[in-house]
Amino acid sequence: MARNNNRKVVPEARAALDQMKYEVAGQVGVNLKKGYNGDLTSKEAGYVGGYMVKRMIEQAERQMAGK
Repeated sequence: MARNNNRKVVPEARAALDQMKYEVAGQVGVNLKKGYNGDLTSKEAGYVGGYMVKRMIEQAERQMAGK
């Protein structure tokens, strides 16, 4: 039996993550639109996700450093 582990730990973070996704997409040159984006290539989607993770790690490092 499969379990769905895709729930957010902090549901309120969804809006912030969505905003970050569109900001990152604009920075890396991916044409991301509201709603369905099934026309994106795996490479484009990977760029957006990868840069989101990079930014989240940078933010966490700054917080841990006390900045």
